[in-house]
Amino acid sequence: MPASQTPDVSADTKKLPSPTSLNLPVMNTLMAADRTLMSWTRTSLSLLSFGFTIYKVLQGFQDIEGKFVVRTDTPRNAGLFLVGMGTFAMVMGTLEYWQTLRVLDQQRIFSRPRSPLIMALIMSASGVILFFSILVKVL
Repeated sequence: MPASQTPDVSADTKKLPSPTSLNLPVMNTLMAADRTLMSWTRTSLSLLSFGFTIYKVLQGFQDIEGKFVVRTDTPRNAGLFLVGMGTFAMVMGTLEYWQTLRVLDQQRIFSRPRSPLIMALIMSASGVILFFSILVKVL
């Protein structure tokens, strides 16, 4: 095909949305932050549930036989450690997520709470309540 007969490419292209209406790097970063917070939530839930389970199982062994647990405060200390680590992980992940949202400086993000953030706040509150209930021996 001679150079004078090359088709006009600009006429065939469709008009793309303006960069201000579709900000893909910000959306990719936001979705990555969501996934990271969900990973923190999963890890925290595992630590919280395992800590509570260890606490109750060791306490049950102590109540039944008393031979399996050498020290009387072992179930409480093991449960407190794991529940404390789970709570700390959730609070740390939530703060990291909040900081990422602030760095993105997206005002519309703060207008409606994101579901991973809501779940993280619920998990953080649950962890604090569980920690203090084991500490005071409510459960």
